[in-house]
Amino acid sequence: MQSQDVAQRPAPSSPAGPVVDVEQAEAALVEHYPRLVRLAYLVLPPGLGRSRRVVTAHALTQRALPRNRTPAPVIPAQSTGRDGDPGYALVRLQVLRTALEAGLPLRRRAWPKRSQLPPLLPQVWGLKLFPRSGGADELALDQRLSTLSGPARAAYALRGLERLSDDGVREVLTAAGVTDADGALLEAGGVPAQYGLLDSPEFDPCSLQARPTDLMRRRQHLKAALAAGAALLVCGALLGLPGEGWGPDGAAAPPYARNPAAQAALDPAKLTRVPPAAWQSSARTDFSVWPARGDLTGDSALLRRALAVWARPGEAVQVSATPGTLSGGPAGPPQLLYAGTVDAARVVILYDGLRIARYAEPKDGTQGAALDFARVDGAGRAEASAVVLGRTDGNVRYLTAPWVSKAGERDLLKPGSGAMELALTDGVTAPLASPALRSGPCTSWNVLQLADGKRTGLLSDLGELVPARLTSGRPGSPGEASGAAALRTWQPYACSLGSVRSAGVRSVNAWAFNEQPLPDASGSAAWVCTRAETWRGGGARVLAQFHTPGGRYGAVAAKAENVPACGARDPHVLAGVLWKSEAGTWYLLAAGSRRTASIRATGGISGSARGSLLTVPGEQGARAELKGTLRDGRSLGGLR
Repeated sequence: MQSQDVAQRPAPSSPAGPVVDVEQAEAALVEHYPRLVRLAYLVLPPGLGRSRRVVTAHALTQRALPRNRTPAPVIPAQSTGRDGDPGYALVRLQVLRTALEAGLPLRRRAWPKRSQLPPLLPQVWGLKLFPRSGGADELALDQRLSTLSGPARAAYALRGLERLSDDGVREVLTAAGVTDADGALLEAGGVPAQYGLLDSPEFDPCSLQARPTDLMRRRQHLKAALAAGAALLVCGALLGLPGEGWGPDGAAAPPYARNPAAQAALDPAKLTRVPPAAWQSSARTDFSVWPARGDLTGDSALLRRALAVWARPGEAVQVSATPGTLSGGPAGPPQLLYAGTVDAARVVILYDGLRIARYAEPKDGTQGAALDFARVDGAGRAEASAVVLGRTDGNVRYLTAPWVSKAGERDLLKPGSGAMELALTDGVTAPLASPALRSGPCTSWNVLQLADGKRTGLLSDLGELVPARLTSGRPGSPGEASGAAALRTWQPYACSLGSVRSAGVRSVNAWAFNEQPLPDASGSAAWVCTRAETWRGGGARVLAQFHTPGGRYGAVAAKAENVPACGARDPHVLAGVLWKSEAGTWYLLAAGSRRTASIRATGGISGSARGSLLTVPGEQGARAELKGTLRDGRSLGGLR
């Protein structure tokens, strides 16, 4: 329930300032419209729902325009570009006042204020609009703000968006009709001052996502809706709210398509189920030959909820997708890979030939669900070896391919320690520590080791549905990263995998492209290039890393994105680093791949050398431009 700190009587008058013309107020409203709408959205009560808050924020801001010349309040306008603008101060005060009124409870014997009713305008027919989702920090801040009263949210927004001092906030709140401005400031002070997050898409009602409303119902009742107006729309929305427990479609939105293909995609009886031994005789070895496993494959109600939520995720569903992955419903009946209980959730894994979809709902029957997507088109036997079933308490469980005979857990930072065997139950692994869930310093990097006959491969959890395959070797012909030499190559660079979390990574290859004697005769440094390929093709990330003897971790010398270096199309690379010897002397060390004929440095450090290595005395902080020439005469630029 919202606080009663907003007076139910006319707001106290504030000292009269300059008289503002309608044209001046309109100019201020148009110029600062996105900021005013964001302010209204933050102050409006969260109980309205994100879609109605968006429309209401726009309605209140548009209605803030005065009808005639009006004295502006003598209160701070603040912030560069708005200092001393009485038009802005006037419309901001009106937006704030009506947004606070919208959070007041309706009274039995009093007419509701216009701001307490659903807005007549603006309206977007056929679509539900809501801001784009932000990150975990934005979500946490939104949850903290939802616990505050309306005046306290207004105080927080005025501090963060408008950069007002506490005295300025107190004046604005008092002018807006708040009777206890000091209490609002005190309550707002209980929320961490993460004001920079208020500028994120999470709180931007002008940058929106759209989903369809109930198309069939709207078509059937169009004439009645025109006659009954807003009252019928409100009643329809109330009737569509979920009750206690799961309905037939669970957390899905109302149906909006009833063509045969869409209906078949929602029918659990039409799910594709592959026989357990199909992979042994199939020409394909990917997700299409996985059998359906789990203790709930016969639970038609669960499967229907999963299919319905996939087709029409409701507002209570948390949807995520790897970059480049579409989140729309399946074109036809998908394939069932798993349905069962995983820790505290019921999980369904589905595959439509292009994507893996994971549906999860709480086992205790409470409302809410999660829907995750990952792109897997073109997956081969190695990439289709495992899918994440769930993550709990820093651990991850996998569902493995039917051809996997043995599973283990290995720490990449300890290549000589061997792998710890993991129990496999109907293809489900025992939990293992997930590096994707860890915070703090990188002291270990646990990966999944899978055996398939004579082949052994490594997969790393990078925070997505499908783990990334780890390989080692020259681009174009890398091998599995499970051999002794490959494990030693990966050891100093394992923690660099954290830089490609949640990037839609398909595989990461580590290529030791050169070795360079150090000028102080303390040994040889290793040059390794790691390249992360994505499922969508673009967005590959390349790191050139430098590792000196005795060092635990490699140092990133250069990095780039969307370049062919270190890849199958261009298996060449050139990178350099400033290195300080134990005697305190600085050097520029540069190395290219083995087919580099010469290297030249220009700029802050000059020098050249024949071959694939360059060592030049330098100075701390100096910057050099590297250029190389390959044996076939082609030029090679330094990786940046």
